[in-house]
Amino acid sequence: MDHARKAILNMFGGEPLSYTRFSLARQPDGDNSHVEMKLSAEDEEGIENGVIDHHHTRTVKPRNNNHYLCFVLTVAVLIFLIGFLIGYLSFRGRMQATKCEDGVELCSGYQCTTESIKDESVEWTPEPVLYWGDLKSKLSDRLKSASFIDKIRKVSSTTHDAGSTGDEILADDIHEQFNKFKLDKVWNDEHYVRLQAAGGTANAVSLEDPSEALEKPDTYVAYSECAEVSGKPVYANYGRSEDFRELLKKNFNLSGAVILVRAGEIAFAEKVANAKRLGAAGVLIYPDPVDYRSLGDGVSLFGHAHLGTGDPFTPGFPSFNHTQFPPVESSGLPRIPVQTISSSAARRLFSSMNGPDCDAAWKGNLPVVYKLGSDSSGRNVKLQVSNELVEKKILNIFGVIKGFEEPDRYVVIGAQRDSWGPGVVKAGVGTALLLELARSLSDMVQIDGYKPRRSIVFASWSAGAFGAVGATEWLEGYASSLHLKVVAYINLDSAVSGSKDFRFSASPMLKTLLDEAVTGMKVSSADLRSVLPSKEVVFRVDDTAFPFLSYSGIPSISFSFNDGGKQYPYLDTSVDDLENLLRTFRSSPAQLENMIRAAAEIAGRMALRMTHDHELYLDYQSYNNKLRDFIGKLIPYRKEMMNLGLGQQWLLVARGDFTRAMAALTQDVKTTDLTNRAACRALNDRMMKVEYNFLSPYVSPKDTPLRHIFFGSGSHTLSALLDHLSLLRTNKSSFSEDLFRNQLALATWTIQSAANALSGDIWSIDNEF
Repeated sequence: MDHARKAILNMFGGEPLSYTRFSLARQPDGDNSHVEMKLSAEDEEGIENGVIDHHHTRTVKPRNNNHYLCFVLTVAVLIFLIGFLIGYLSFRGRMQATKCEDGVELCSGYQCTTESIKDESVEWTPEPVLYWGDLKSKLSDRLKSASFIDKIRKVSSTTHDAGSTGDEILADDIHEQFNKFKLDKVWNDEHYVRLQAAGGTANAVSLEDPSEALEKPDTYVAYSECAEVSGKPVYANYGRSEDFRELLKKNFNLSGAVILVRAGEIAFAEKVANAKRLGAAGVLIYPDPVDYRSLGDGVSLFGHAHLGTGDPFTPGFPSFNHTQFPPVESSGLPRIPVQTISSSAARRLFSSMNGPDCDAAWKGNLPVVYKLGSDSSGRNVKLQVSNELVEKKILNIFGVIKGFEEPDRYVVIGAQRDSWGPGVVKAGVGTALLLELARSLSDMVQIDGYKPRRSIVFASWSAGAFGAVGATEWLEGYASSLHLKVVAYINLDSAVSGSKDFRFSASPMLKTLLDEAVTGMKVSSADLRSVLPSKEVVFRVDDTAFPFLSYSGIPSISFSFNDGGKQYPYLDTSVDDLENLLRTFRSSPAQLENMIRAAAEIAGRMALRMTHDHELYLDYQSYNNKLRDFIGKLIPYRKEMMNLGLGQQWLLVARGDFTRAMAALTQDVKTTDLTNRAACRALNDRMMKVEYNFLSPYVSPKDTPLRHIFFGSGSHTLSALLDHLSLLRTNKSSFSEDLFRNQLALATWTIQSAANALSGDIWSIDNEF
């Protein structure tokens, strides 16, 4: 330091004006960076007198010393000291460590061992970075210790109907386990909803003239109209729209008839709505052995008939407190009595019919001649339904792993908790998956060092058996913000009921993510994609993922392993137990565990990918293809539309603007620094809005909750527009020009609005309107 001082003095041609002492002696705590600066009052006095004391040795200061040089040197020394102190404090900040359970001190960005501190020689090693390949391996390792069957057995060991004591006990247990997994926050969401239960008088089905009881089932169909009706029986296959069209072609009178349909293909609510539309008096639903193999002939099904989701007595708004809302009902309620019966009762009903035989495609596997119905001389069937409407408190249970960069953006993983009967596949499998995923992903954060950019929310829903009531009420309760925050929803309900086939229902934006998740996965030492070719199926209205997509505009996905694509025969029955599920896997618990573990790994990979990357893994380009397909179906009707004075120009322009907006977003992704948090968040927000912007803004969420123009329900949908337009060729008298003009205009503006929103700021919008 003396040499430096002399050099400075020589440079400026002067002598030192003061003395500053730096003590570099090692301190007792091992810190050798302590700085001691001494500017004594005596030194200052010496300066005043023109004399400086160097360790009590005074030197007479030359009278001609330049005061300017004194000032410059003092400022330089002070700047040096300030810089040195800042560096020192920064270094000390990095040295602040927290103790790990294994005794290792973790420093910010580094690791140091207790031994290195004792030796006063710190060894620094970079904190490991978890890349995508690392995450997949760690997830797989964590899931190897999972015990799914034990959790399934516990869930199904007691009854847990929605809102029952058993349901609440199970909810408390899940809440406790979420806390045990050390999730960042665990909370409950409480709702008061109206459900239907079996009445004091058993429902009954019988034949008239003479009276003959067919069955008094121990099951019921929730939200059925409570009434007594009688009419001629008519068989309508699966009760699909095309099935009823076939009956109309054969000149069957469906008005006042009691329709018999077999379960499967579409939801109960859709079957009933189709029958009601044609004037049916009631509906009977039975499980045919061709679809429900191994199910006993005396077993009937449980289900619901509400063509919608959530509490049908608070449509479009949440059931937090019924007393605050007017008495309204969903338009999706059936308004006619509905009842399920066993295959044995259906066989006797077929035997009573005297009409024409069915076509081969409509025949099931009952030991009876399948008839289409009865003529005027045939016997009527009588249906009595006496269900009771009850109010129940239900609980949704949530736990969250908070993101490190964007905690207000999250992926939701959910499973239904309640069930009618044991519900091993219906609720047990999904709940076991939910709990083990929560444990595994939490361990990856707390132990393996994964730091998700975004949050992961785990949700246990109640009243799912009544039409995703718990999930829908949550969506309705926080509708103003969830579409801005939830990146995607992954549904775990009934994820495993077999091992021969893999099927899924998904928003187009999540298909690429699913493809990524199953790539490279092994099942029984074979590649998943080669052994179990995936097949997409249309969302059913009773799928919990459906309201996320069609009501809230959130990309959603459901998937399942099953046997040959057929519905699991014991689902929604009193025999949906662990014994029957194991029988499906040849009584091999190990094989069942492997399939459930594979399902957990698929869901876990999807959640990790959505929280790991800078850019959201959303295939927004997929909707460009959906629009192209729609336009392709519309173009053949160009001549008919021109005859009405309508063109397709503006719809084509809207679609073109959407395509250009997609291209602009893709270009922005390529040219933006995704490590810039603000810029990356802005891009991701544009991607998240794609799904939401396909909710029609021209229909009321109260009157038409399922507003999605691709996946919703109502005249605002693109499929309804095409169906209505097709009447110009098939039934012109039923075509309404005013209705079609309205449909065309609103569809065009919905697509144009989606294009405008995707473009970004208003000065980026360029269209011909």
